Amino acid sequence: MKTMNLIGLNAEKSRVLVDSLNDLLANYQLFYQNLRGFHWNIKGDRFFELHLKFEEYYNDAILKIDEIAERILTLEGTPLHAYSAYMKQAEIKEVTNVSDGNTCVREIVNGLVVLVKKEREILALAAEAGDDGTQDMINPYISQQEKTLWMLRAYLNE
Repeated sequence: MKTMNLIGLNAEKSRVLVDSLNDLLANYQLFYQNLRGFHWNIKGDRFFELHLKFEEYYNDAILKIDEIAERILTLEGTPLHAYSAYMKQAEIKEVTNVSDGNTCVREIVNGLVVLVKKEREILALAAEAGDDGTQDMINPYISQQEKTLWMLRAYLNE
């Protein structure tokens, strides 16, 4: 059994990171699909502003999904790629038939809280493994999402 992977990281620590990144990937996939549903189904007097904002969020999420999957491959893992696997793995659950703006925004907040928690866990694992690449990928996610959480809570007047 090899102890180091191709990029010079401990193979076992990389496997643990791959598992955590796959968990994050599954949660992002559900988060993304929820955002698509909110974008498509939003109604009401804030339709135009929220429709555009939800599109901005799902475009950002799809980029992160690709980066996470490619990082898993870089660590010599296999990214989850079946929706059934995402549904089993993810802490974020699908949200259906929601068209109220505040409900959509609250669900986005709930999803971001899950993502940030998982990203912090990955950050700690990556630091322990000496995996600068994963840390460099995850750090900006966290800072961006913390700001988004603040803004969404302000939007909800919470």
